[in-house]
Amino acid sequence: MIDADATVAALTEQPDRTALLLDFDGSLAPIVERAGDARPLLGAADVLARLAKGLGRVAIVSGRPVGFLARHLPIDGVALFGLYGMEHSIDGVYSVDPRVEPYLVAVAAATAELQARLPAEVVEPKAGISVTLHWRAVPEQSGTIVEIAHEIGARHGLAELRTRMAVELRPPIDVDKSGPARALVDGFEVGAFAGDDRGDLPAFAALARAVDDGRLRRAVRIGVHSTEAPPELIAAVDVIVDGPAGLLALLTRVADQVGEPVGG
Repeated sequence: MIDADATVAALTEQPDRTALLLDFDGSLAPIVERAGDARPLLGAADVLARLAKGLGRVAIVSGRPVGFLARHLPIDGVALFGLYGMEHSIDGVYSVDPRVEPYLVAVAAATAELQARLPAEVVEPKAGISVTLHWRAVPEQSGTIVEIAHEIGARHGLAELRTRMAVELRPPIDVDKSGPARALVDGFEVGAFAGDDRGDLPAFAALARAVDDGRLRRAVRIGVHSTEAPPELIAAVDVIVDGPAGLLALLTRVADQVGEPVGG
């Protein structure tokens, strides 16, 4: 485990040869009761804009749809990978993984059934590619929500992804954050990823493998701690920060060294 000073040094030693990848929920944005209310911390967009001008690459890799990320973090030079990599936007060019296309009709049908059977605040359609059911606001209904998700998902041939107080129905393809992580750090000397949940563990592992394979000189894995952090997080990272505010403070220090001055 390294400290914040060593982390900043690693990310600023070769800024143009450094790729910085960031999770959204729980990392750039605090966890909220209702998924649609999530917003990045005040000041996060400005810091990311400065980092995008000072580092070789800055990207957000999230379970959120690209459209959501683009609305709340509309920053030139920041690549957006949504739905764990099933869609992405780079330099304004939007693409969808072609493997999801055969399942879009099934996703639409499942979404319609879920919306008919569950409260609107529980069901989050995601760009027509997947649909997530959240029970943070209604924890007493978690069992019923999981049963309904399993029934409908199985009937439509969709896979289930369990996340923090939620379950996502999505195309049954092999996809997680390791794919975007591998692609985004390729060709760079230093690769960094910041995340807070189990969905981020594949990205941390991908960076470690890239170092072992000689494709990356150094990996910097930043864990964003919370009371809900999985126990595996600490073993998977190189440095721990205290919540989204701690991550923003760390990123601000990096931006102060490699980005344009505030007001510049």
